Amino acid sequence: MSRGRLLALAAVIGVGALIVARVVDVEEIVDEVTVPLRHEDIIRQQAERFDLDPALIAAIISKESGFSDEVSEAGARGLMQITPETADTIETLSGGETFVYDDLSDPDLNIRYGTFYLRHLLDRFEGNEVAALAAYNGGPENAAAWGGAELEIEDIEFAETRDYVEEVLDEREQYRDARAEELGL
Repeated sequence: MSRGRLLALAAVIGVGALIVARVVDVEEIVDEVTVPLRHEDIIRQQAERFDLDPALIAAIISKESGFSDEVSEAGARGLMQITPETADTIETLSGGETFVYDDLSDPDLNIRYGTFYLRHLLDRFEGNEVAALAAYNGGPENAAAWGGAELEIEDIEFAETRDYVEEVLDEREQYRDARAEELGL
């Protein structure tokens, strides 16, 4: 093969490699925008600790805070948006006694508390994810009144909570599809 043809072939291969690299970068950027993920190491650790789906944890965090430390009007704090009242409940259930509300801004502690509480709700509602998510968003007493362990999405009386449950379950599937490797699935 002539030197000119070799240079042309090398140029085509180089352009092809550049295009492939750009496509991969674009896919990563799209995933970061549509399916953001931070603290995946903590999510994986706590998912294993509490026998939870890491994609479900990521979906809750995404829905609750968009992976940024926020404080809501209700005083909910951190990635999993834990209210002071819920934090008190978690502390009591877990046997803790040194909790400080400002600590909820720490991603590790917030995800530990949030996953502990999610496991508690799943146990309370006999593994029913719809009921546990409805309780996480709308309160356990409401989830119990709407059907408890038998609760289905259409039974949720608060539109906001019904939408929350549907969106978290949809986002979980997106996390399973787009972030399986990072979440250890």
